[in-house]
Amino acid sequence: MEDKSLIEILLDENNNDDIVLYDENDNETTFAQIAVIPMGEELYVILKPLDDIEGVDEDEAFVFKVNEDESNPIELCTDTEMADKVFEEYYKLLDENK
Repeated sequence: MEDKSLIEILLDENNNDDIVLYDENDNETTFAQIAVIPMGEELYVILKPLDDIEGVDEDEAFVFKVNEDESNPIELCTDTEMADKVFEEYYKLLDENK
């Protein structure tokens, strides 16, 4: 079986496998895929940590921006306003699909 890139996994509608990301100290954290949200020309993903992270409640999720850069395919969205917009779009899509 061919290894898929992180972006290919995230964009594959039929793949909802957990994602493993590594921090700058090579510490591993497993995330559940929640949603891929297009926002204008940008693409964002919502990932929920499955491992305990200090200071993060178990019901919290993170917004990551998708990059074209293969060495850093996604990066944490630190723009609170944009992260809020991504979550608003996610909730709107959930309501539309009820």
